[in-house]
Amino acid sequence: MDLIPRTTTADVRARRAATAVLPVGSFEQHGDLMPLATDTLIATAIATRLAATYNVLLLPAVTMSCSHEHAAWPGTVSISHQTLAAIVTDVAASLAAQGVTRLALVNAHGGNYVLGNVVQTANAHTPRSMTLFPTRTDWDTARRDAKLKTSAHDDMHAGELEASILAAAYPEVLGDGGPDDDHAANERSMLLVGGMSAYTRSGVIGMPSAATAAKGEALLDSLTVSFGTHLLALDQ
Repeated sequence: MDLIPRTTTADVRARRAATAVLPVGSFEQHGDLMPLATDTLIATAIATRLAATYNVLLLPAVTMSCSHEHAAWPGTVSISHQTLAAIVTDVAASLAAQGVTRLALVNAHGGNYVLGNVVQTANAHTPRSMTLFPTRTDWDTARRDAKLKTSAHDDMHAGELEASILAAAYPEVLGDGGPDDDHAANERSMLLVGGMSAYTRSGVIGMPSAATAAKGEALLDSLTVSFGTHLLALDQ
């Protein structure tokens, strides 16, 4: 699966898509078994499926975002929430200037809280111009459809869901692991104060040992179906 779209100007002209899809990832620790680029890979895998199913313009991913809660681990790189908001706003303005008036943000990093505000502001200014995908409902539906063992709360980071999508889309990037890599930290009330390092030494909160490629395919299939609701909302 390509990380960078190979779309040409002729392709864009022929498709005449009114909606663009912008994957938003991160460059942050995902334990010892998954790469720093895990969220970027996942966002790209989802967005690529969407572009293969719907008439949308696939954009290259934003590869760094707001990963400050992972700063205790080497390799994690963050940008400010102001910078992330500016990137998305600038991309939307550039697209709108050429007639692509709707933008779907495919966000794979839970710490990008600012994106919700960006979408709300965009829609207040230009109604039904931007959506944030997947929502919590979309993720919960995908977990049920894929029959994951874990809940979203228990499987917060570098766990069953993320490892499953990587196993389906980019199996070559996964290390070999087992039950010893699983870690539970169900009470995380001060996460914004102490960061991830207050709750995990390995960087994992979840059950990566339960991941399979089949679950990853089911997750991607479910999310692809759920995205149709977002397109309908933008088109109304």
